[in-house]
Amino acid sequence: MLYYLYQFFDINLFSYISVRAGVAFFVAFLLTLFVLPKYLVWAISKKTNQPINKYVPAHESKQHTPTMGGVVFVSTAVVASILSANLSNIYVIGGLLTLIAFALIGLKDDYGKVSSGDNLEGLTPKGKLALQLIVGVVVSFVLIYFAHFSTQFYVPFIKTPLFDMSYFAIIFWTLVIVAASNAVNLTDGLDGLATIPTVIALATLGVIVYVTGHAIFAHYLLLPNIKGVGESVIVASSLAGALLAFLWFNCYPAELFMGDTGSLSIGAFMGYMAILGKSEVLLLLIGIIFVIETVSVILQVGSYKLREKRVFLMAPIHHHFEMKKWAENKIIVRFWIISLLANLLALVTLKIR
Repeated sequence: MLYYLYQFFDINLFSYISVRAGVAFFVAFLLTLFVLPKYLVWAISKKTNQPINKYVPAHESKQHTPTMGGVVFVSTAVVASILSANLSNIYVIGGLLTLIAFALIGLKDDYGKVSSGDNLEGLTPKGKLALQLIVGVVVSFVLIYFAHFSTQFYVPFIKTPLFDMSYFAIIFWTLVIVAASNAVNLTDGLDGLATIPTVIALATLGVIVYVTGHAIFAHYLLLPNIKGVGESVIVASSLAGALLAFLWFNCYPAELFMGDTGSLSIGAFMGYMAILGKSEVLLLLIGIIFVIETVSVILQVGSYKLREKRVFLMAPIHHHFEMKKWAENKIIVRFWIISLLANLLALVTLKIR
């Protein structure tokens, strides 16, 4: 709406992506604060409680907490984006497609768990992965065939692309989106643990994508310049605003969980933004907490299968620290600090080329 106010009524203020991104942030924030209490009342009345694995240290205190809060913040982020962004921009369409499609996958999984009362019910791992791969391929296809997005592969510290991935980009981008989605899903195990690292990552990726879409800034920092990608920052800003409002209810002790509806969608969108900013490799640093959590699971499972020994007391690694009697809020805040420092380093790399 704001973009079309600029077009039809020549309100030049709304021509700036930064202004519309700021408006989208606050619209999503306030809308989420308004809707979530109403959703909480409904969720409690319907007993949409999060089934908790009985082996998780704090499972008894969390088993009556409602879930599927991701439905709210994804919806409000989409509404704020529609009100603020240029909806004819293919990168905005791709971002909304990614966010909504992965939220629907997560919602299907959450509904199965809630209705059965078992954390192991819902979509099968193979079924969930298959749906994620399908959406990832569709989004990658949209980027190549409709957006004509560059398939060149960049790495930090080098100003020129290493090579052109051509159609192999579809496979690579799909893996980036799906991997990021599942990494956030693994991390979402403590109150607010995944929320702030996601907001920080969205801020970093927003800066990178905005610079990539700005001819002057991109030239100055020796980054690839891709026309039009900057508009997707508005979707990222909307999601960040919605997540901050969600944290109001999700911080320790949580009144509401995001569920797979939230974690799968925000992870996938992070992967999408990394692709637009040609920062797929840098995403490993930007999402360092999600990487650590995922690697801890891989090491735990691999070690147990090969040696029948565990590396950690429990995986993902945040449960390891719980088993070591760390207070939950101490684990959360320390992980937030690590995420902030890693993202500051990621931004520093933009100038070192």
